[in-house]
Amino acid sequence: MKNMSPMKKSVSICDMEVWNDSCSIEELEYAIENGATGATTNPVIVLNVLKQEMHLWQDRIKEIIKEMPTGSEVDVSWKLIEEMAVKGANILKPVFDASKGKKGRISIQTNAQLYRDTEAMTKQAIRFSKLADNMMIKMPATEAGIKAFEEATYNGVNINATVSFTVPQAVAVGEAVERGLMRREAEGKDISFLTPVCTIMVGRLDDWLKVVASKEKILTTPGVLDWAGVAAFKEAYRIYKEKGFRTRLLSAAYRNQLHWSELIGDNIVQTIPSGWQKKFNASDIDPKVTIDKPVDPAILEELHKKFPDFTKAYEAYGLNHAEFDTYGAITRTLRGFLAGYTELLGVVRNFMVPNPDA
Repeated sequence: MKNMSPMKKSVSICDMEVWNDSCSIEELEYAIENGATGATTNPVIVLNVLKQEMHLWQDRIKEIIKEMPTGSEVDVSWKLIEEMAVKGANILKPVFDASKGKKGRISIQTNAQLYRDTEAMTKQAIRFSKLADNMMIKMPATEAGIKAFEEATYNGVNINATVSFTVPQAVAVGEAVERGLMRREAEGKDISFLTPVCTIMVGRLDDWLKVVASKEKILTTPGVLDWAGVAAFKEAYRIYKEKGFRTRLLSAAYRNQLHWSELIGDNIVQTIPSGWQKKFNASDIDPKVTIDKPVDPAILEELHKKFPDFTKAYEAYGLNHAEFDTYGAITRTLRGFLAGYTELLGVVRNFMVPNPDA
């Protein structure tokens, strides 16, 4: 343990996983060397991978276009997204096999445009789950998404709830997955291969409250807003243990070192961007198990007092399912994913219909 990187040590001191927050081949290889056992992707991540590693994909994009002579830019883009996910799945397959399916998965995200359609999301999730043995499917924790988690789980899909920032969303996901698991169990269907996770995008909750503070001219004690996502995650973790949910919580959207160092513990997944992995590994932080360490009550008091949106995010039923689609952090992220998807289509379009003036 003496010569371990801090990130690798953090997964050695408890039953926790670290995943790479990208399907980038180069980044994934670094992450695995430092203890990572999974990876994830979404439309924005795929777009960024192309920007960073276009030299690895441009020939394949041209080949896909030739292989799909009647395919639209949408068809070609989704073929590319699927192939990126499968390539990452292949890299992680040894981890998957060695752990007998408990680790070594990669997440692929359903079309962000389907966030209101339970049936369409479930159908796409089932199809994506067949791309590789170690595929996990991301769907947004919208009102329709909560229903899709139950149906997908019932159909034997390993789900990863995304576009999720709040304790109410996490509780709704945990309850939905339990319903799906119990339906399978009642029919004598296998659930041993199911390892569902629910994301809390801790940094994006911080981001939203900072937007609120700026818009409403709310002055806060320096650093307080960096604890909002951590506090929500810790509360969700407490509730998950209390209720015995079989879904694991996953932290994502890192903005500072607290999102790593304060969320170390059993039965947790941390999805860390490569840049933050390297910062953590270059630091002198000695990781400790911290998940049950409470947030300073003074910080919680200030967040509750000044930000009703924090209280909505923190209390188990602070938002109802219908409000999931309109909460600020959710709409901001959906817009980002939708914009990233549109930009990705534009990148593919430039291969299909080159600009003669360029």
